[in-house]
Order: sequence, then structure tokens, then C-alpha cells
Amino acid sequence: MEQQALGKRIREERLKLNLTQEKLAEDVNLSTAYIGQIERGERSLTLENLAAVANRLGVTIDYLLSDSIIPKEDDSYRIWCQLMNGRTEEQKIWQSIW
Repeated sequence: MEQQALGKRIREERLKLNLTQEKLAEDVNLSTAYIGQIERGERSLTLENLAAVANRLGVTIDYLLSDSIIPKEDDSYRIWCQLMNGRTEEQKIWQSIW
């Protein structure tokens, strides 16, 4: 995961809300220094803290992570398999046509 991309997205969303690092930190019960380190990509967040930050910013976790997860070239097959999971043979054939 790309910590800098996550930190950048958090900073962008915080600034859209005109929040200071201090106010965000206070609202999610974290230290201001920790929020700064996260935004600079120097520290990572626990899932619990990521959820708290996302909730305070009014965005989803997947939105915050959208720039920080970089798929590998071989992920296409895995993603295709996940999309096809649970589909009937007819649905799979129809999907492969499109």
C-alpha cells in the first residue's frame, strides 16, 4: 500500500472541510503529530483509526485507499475470477462476450 497516497488523500479531504490537523486529531482522538505523520506518509493507520478518520471526513475507507492500492499486472485474472464467482455458466458466457 502506498502510504503517501493515503496521506495525501486524507490531507485533501481535511482541507476541503477547512479542518486543521489539530481539530481532526481531536475529533478522532489521535495526536496532532500522528495526523501529520500520516499525511506525510511516514506512519500507517490501524483499521480502527482509518475508519475513524474516514467517518470524520465523511468519506468511505475505499475512497481514501483508492490511490494507495496499486494492482499488479497479474491481478486482472484474479479480479475476473472474483467477478465470475457465483454466476451461472450462462452468465459467465454472456459476460465474456461483452
